[in-house]
Amino acid sequence: MDDSGSFAEQWMRRFAASVSATEPELTALDQEAGDGDFGTNLDAGLKAALSALEPAPAGGTAAGGLDAAGATGGGGSPGTAGGSGDAGSTGGARDAGEAREAREARDAGDAGDDVPALRAVATAFLDEVGGTSGPLFGLLLQDLAQAAEEAGHRLTVPALARGARAGLAAIQRVGEAVPGDKTLVDGLAPACEALASAEESVGPANALAVAADAAWQGVRSTADLRARRGRASYVGERASGVPDPGAVGIGLLFASAGGTVTSLAPYLEASGSGGGPGGG
Repeated sequence: MDDSGSFAEQWMRRFAASVSATEPELTALDQEAGDGDFGTNLDAGLKAALSALEPAPAGGTAAGGLDAAGATGGGGSPGTAGGSGDAGSTGGARDAGEAREAREARDAGDAGDDVPALRAVATAFLDEVGGTSGPLFGLLLQDLAQAAEEAGHRLTVPALARGARAGLAAIQRVGEAVPGDKTLVDGLAPACEALASAEESVGPANALAVAADAAWQGVRSTADLRARRGRASYVGERASGVPDPGAVGIGLLFASAGGTVTSLAPYLEASGSGGGPGGG
């Protein structure tokens, strides 16, 4: 794992690695409790976002196919995404701008700026990831980026708490879910409470580990709930005993701050310990 870049960029890279490693398990869960595409959508979105963060080669095109003008490698005119028109109206151009900002901050020696990587991944989730959960993750990451910007471009513990709480509020406005509805809110709400209680002196990594513990407890509780929102609400008893995949994704997000999660099993068992990496 590349240890260059800001704390947030390293966190997002570990999150991507965790999702990639556990994608078959995420897919299997979603086949029982949803439509089966959660793992693949999450994996594809993270890969697209993080490939764009790779250093651009001499020719000016990043690994994700984004050139210095924000265009894709699809042969479009300068400033457009694949030649589809106004760059300001395309998700590809926005992805390029956020990714370029992250690369430029790193190249300029400002490896501590947490905002660009969070915004790049948030934009990818909002614009590129299918299904219902992808945009909700985008809202959370967008608010974490905003909180980091307000805290001097650093993900301090108070910034994490504010951003997570704002993200939870945004998700609840959009989806109208509350704890107990068997959605990702059941993982995010306890994580927010843990972050709000964390002392600033513990640092962001330790605060996120505590948040991960709380999130996994919420995740495990969803196995006993009957879904009232989201795709799982359509499958009825078929989802009984199955933890909500979106909540599992939240657990992965917070746990990945401490390392790559390679298996969901230790976290989904009743005796699971939470925040530490699952073998990675």
